[in-house]
Amino acid sequence: MKQLKLTLALLVGLAFASATMTALADDAKETTITGNMVCGKCTLHETKTCQNVVQVMEDGKTVNYYLKQNAVSKKEHAAVCHGDTEKVTVTGTVAEKDGKKMMTPTKIDVVKS
Repeated sequence: MKQLKLTLALLVGLAFASATMTALADDAKETTITGNMVCGKCTLHETKTCQNVVQVMEDGKTVNYYLKQNAVSKKEHAAVCHGDTEKVTVTGTVAEKDGKKMMTPTKIDVVKS
């Protein structure tokens, strides 16, 4: 009898964990933004280290998307470091942290003029 209760409790816990993971996966949908990429340290003077930031116009305001430092982001950084700007389209997942939009990029494409 104890084993049956334990088994049922484990199954209920597993079902709950599975439902939670599915809900979290739905929240992490990829988003695509287009804007001007700049360096958060060299251009904006807002980050302690060099970091890509994409500035997007939303509802008449400039919104900064701070790109997390991963291989995709680092590969494109040289073009914007030391004050340069590059128009880009970035695809990735967006989260908010400390009132800032943080994006984990999976793809960065330079917009050709």
